[in-house]
Amino acid sequence: MVDIWQVGIVPESIGNALAPHGLDKSRVVWLPPQGSFRFVADPFGLFHGDRFTVMVEAYDYRVKRGEIHYYSYDRDWTLLERGAALKERFHLSYPFLIRQGEDIFMLPEAYQSGRLTLYKATEFPKAWQPVAVLLDEPAVDATILRHQQRWWMLYALHGPDGQDTRELHAAFADSLTGPWRKHPQNPVRTGRASSRPAGSAFEHEGQLHFPTQDCEAGYGTAINLLRIERLTPEEFSAGIVKRLSPEEWLDGFDTGLHTLSDGGGVTLIDVRRVERSPTRHLIKLQYWLRRRLAATPS
Repeated sequence: MVDIWQVGIVPESIGNALAPHGLDKSRVVWLPPQGSFRFVADPFGLFHGDRFTVMVEAYDYRVKRGEIHYYSYDRDWTLLERGAALKERFHLSYPFLIRQGEDIFMLPEAYQSGRLTLYKATEFPKAWQPVAVLLDEPAVDATILRHQQRWWMLYALHGPDGQDTRELHAAFADSLTGPWRKHPQNPVRTGRASSRPAGSAFEHEGQLHFPTQDCEAGYGTAINLLRIERLTPEEFSAGIVKRLSPEEWLDGFDTGLHTLSDGGGVTLIDVRRVERSPTRHLIKLQYWLRRRLAATPS
């Protein structure tokens, strides 16, 4: 079995996820189909000029190395342009976006590189350059927010026994580019139900909320929304206030939901289906043969 994810744009505020009825599933604009054994996931987006651009992880099981791609829409949700934004020799995912003044930054997950690197757009959304290493460790799904005049980062760490699904870590800094100081309570939260980041932190009715993955039954099964009660350089406390499930978003995509992100009056989500086609065995064989050929001296 292999996971296939699809990304949706919901043209309403992320705070509606906390309402009794939740987000309006009838209004979703879905990204284009990706073709067999390919998917898009981990959406983050923003308005820039007269366009709304979604950045995603784009993954092909024939290659097994994620890239960051972009999809740009007009305000009537017509797709205008799509393409590759960032490729590296290692896997990339979770392209978290940060706007600071006129500048746009991206903080993609790249745990295989062993570090967390901040990129700045030189031509949004097509061209990016690295500007700072924020952490010298394999951070997973790092999420940035501003709170009480500080920059905060919530992240997981790649490690044994699924450490990235059972520990939430925090760090803080006076400047986006650092230096970043790790929270003395790290890990600030444990347990597979609500430790791995799953999108943007946001304020609703004066309270700070943060989506986390529910991984108790497996990776990316659903989202548990936390209400953060204390976030200071000395303390962290939070509790689950709502669970968001994948059902009824998109026909057949009912086995996972693992991103909820804020695009400024627009909300982005992704949902999963499981591919059981026998063709998956051929795809795996093709990948294995490609790796063997690449490793063979010429």
